Amino acid sequence: MEKIKRIYIVLTLLTLCRGLAFANNDNVVLNENNDSTKRISLLTCQPGDEVYSLYGHTAIRYQDSENDIDIAINYGMFSFDKPYFIIRFILGLTDYEMGIIPFDRFMQEYGFTKRGVFEQELNLSPEDKERFIAAVEKNYLPENRTYRYNYFYDNCTTRARDIIEQSVGGSRQITFVKETSEQKSMSYRDFIHLYNENHPWARLGNDLLLGLKADRSIDNWQKQFLPENLKDDFQKATVVGDDKKSGIPLVKTSGWIIDPFEKNVGDSFMIRPIHCALAILIISVMSVIIEIKTRKTMWGLDLFFMLTTGLAGIIIFVMLFSQHPTTTLNLQILLLNPITLFFVYRTTKHSRRKIKDKYWMYALVCIIVFLLGSFIQCYAEGMCVLALALLARCLSHIYNKQIV
Repeated sequence: MEKIKRIYIVLTLLTLCRGLAFANNDNVVLNENNDSTKRISLLTCQPGDEVYSLYGHTAIRYQDSENDIDIAINYGMFSFDKPYFIIRFILGLTDYEMGIIPFDRFMQEYGFTKRGVFEQELNLSPEDKERFIAAVEKNYLPENRTYRYNYFYDNCTTRARDIIEQSVGGSRQITFVKETSEQKSMSYRDFIHLYNENHPWARLGNDLLLGLKADRSIDNWQKQFLPENLKDDFQKATVVGDDKKSGIPLVKTSGWIIDPFEKNVGDSFMIRPIHCALAILIISVMSVIIEIKTRKTMWGLDLFFMLTTGLAGIIIFVMLFSQHPTTTLNLQILLLNPITLFFVYRTTKHSRRKIKDKYWMYALVCIIVFLLGSFIQCYAEGMCVLALALLARCLSHIYNKQIV
């Protein structure tokens, strides 16, 4: 199926773009004559409702009216059909590709999915455009078009930024406006929270996997991993020479080429993770009260908690070895702890016989350290409430006089 799609793209480009020629080795050649007919634009696409499109998208438009070329250069090509895609994505082993498609097809796709597209034509010199064309040709070589994707550090937006910035050469360079004091204090997690507020379960997944490093403040350059941030920075940026004092705006003209659509804000009555965590806390507290009154131990509830937190902890443990740098130190593993699985059999056996088990003191220490860690790491929604629920069970086992 992928081969058919590639053949279709090649044939379409050959038909629509007389100046765009693909050789037998899939190389692309862009006509470099007559700079006045060439336009290079940054395309920023509105976020969508699907999980993979929540944060928007960036592409580059290249036009050459003399040679009837109008294409979209896209660094965000991937396929869900590739083996173990989800596992590889979680572990930071996903490979994305640079793709080139006719611009009208690009527009049809975003119009169909009801996502607006904002275009910023760039104020580049003839030499800049030649460098850009050479870079695109080199990037599109079969051995170069695939790259190891990283959500924060190397994605479709940072790739577009880098190829544009590297095209501005000689004594000229792009200068960005310094970020505000509010932006200086924002982290990677803060920025993605701006986009997934109405998708609480997607946010939960992100926040569970992201560790302490995702809460560090990031600079102006780092925050450009998001399409909207790059768009705003380009809009204010200038191209300056050696004197660093005067320059011209980087963006010549800008505007919506597909008007933005009103996005679904979600159901205000949807069940959020915090609601589930509160329900678990209520069940945990009630179980303690029942144990005190009936002098019984609810070992079945403990077994459920130990299994679910232990199994969830396996995912966080695996992420410690991921190639995503922001997942390698995650204090949430203190609560969702895979070590718990090694105690399940013995602890359940002791609980049924009303015998104290040292596991509960170990779990108590982990929970306390976890709660203290909330001062330096932003936890997933409901995690602290879940910690209180597990804390109630620990205290019940440690101080219950019926357990000897």
